Amino acid sequence: MTRLLFWIALVILVVAAIRSKLRAAMTRAQSQPAGPAPASAGGDAKTWSRVEDQSETMLSCAHCGIYFPASEAVRADGRDYCGTAHAREAHQQAR
Repeated sequence: MTRLLFWIALVILVVAAIRSKLRAAMTRAQSQPAGPAPASAGGDAKTWSRVEDQSETMLSCAHCGIYFPASEAVRADGRDYCGTAHAREAHQQAR
């Protein structure tokens, strides 16, 4: 009986420690700015950029379905492809 109570107490302590660490990490993540560090060490708030401002639209390859940035798209036959090889393969299969 004593062993069972020991293991239950140990599990409760481990769960409490994990929850405490997660809560501290979440608080720390929310208090930090979203963007990368400024170039100058003493920069003001205007030098920080937000991650959302740097995001890019993602497209799905018509051949394999993988998602890739829109700036890397290869357009062929009105569809978006992740590379020239997939655009060529899709074009050859359409014939």
